[in-house]
Amino acid sequence: MNRNSFLAALACAFCFTVTAQDGPRGHWEGALETPNRTLDMKIDIDKTDKGWIGSMANPQTNSSMPISDVAFADGKLTFRLMAGSENAPMFSGTLSADGKALDGEIAAGPNTMPLKLKKTGEATVDLPKPSPAVAKELTGKWTGALDINGNVLRLELTIKNSDSGATATLVSLDQGGGEIPASSIQAKEGKLSLKVHAIGGGYEGQLNKEGTEMTGDWSQNGNTLPLKLKKK
Repeated sequence: MNRNSFLAALACAFCFTVTAQDGPRGHWEGALETPNRTLDMKIDIDKTDKGWIGSMANPQTNSSMPISDVAFADGKLTFRLMAGSENAPMFSGTLSADGKALDGEIAAGPNTMPLKLKKTGEATVDLPKPSPAVAKELTGKWTGALDINGNVLRLELTIKNSDSGATATLVSLDQGGGEIPASSIQAKEGKLSLKVHAIGGGYEGQLNKEGTEMTGDWSQNGNTLPLKLKKK
C-alpha cells in the first residue's frame, strides 16, 4: 500500500470511528403510517453529561415536546413519545453502520407501526424551560371533567415543586391514561396558567379562597370549554 492509499484508508477509518462514537446524535426525519393518516416525524437526539435527551416536533401546534427514557446501547435506540408514562408509545430502532439511518418501530399497546428515520442534520433538542415554583396551595392532584357534546372526559392534573421549579402533568383517564407534561406553568395570586404544547392545549383557572377548587377554561385547537378542577 502506498502512502496516499494508507492515508486515505486511515481517514476513512477515522470518519467511521467518529460516526460510531456519535451514535444517534442528530436531527432525524421520517414518516409514520397510521391506520388513519401519515404523520411526519421530526426527532432530535443528543447526549449531555447526564445522559441522552431528545425532543419531537409537533406539526399540529408548530411546537416541540420532549421525549423520555432515551437510551442507546449496542447499536439500538429506544425512547418514549411525549415524555409520557410507562404506557406511552415506545420507539425501538437499530442504527445503521454509517450512523445515517434508524430502522425500527413504534409500539403503542398491542399495536406496532414500522418507522424508518434518516439523519438530516445536527441535533437541536428543544426542551421546556423550567417554570418558577408555585404556591403550595396549587400543588397536589386535581381532578375534573370536560363535557364535549355529551361525551365526558375525566382529567387529572398533578402539580409539583422541585429544586428546578414547578412541573405539571395531565392525564386523560378515559383516553389511555398516559402522562402528558405541561410545557409551561405560571401562577400569580391564585390564578393558574398552563400550556400543554404536546396536544395544543392550555388551561386558565382561578383558585377559590378555600384552596379546594379551580374554576376556568380548557382551550385546545381553537376550541374552549369550561373546566372545574377539585383538589383530591
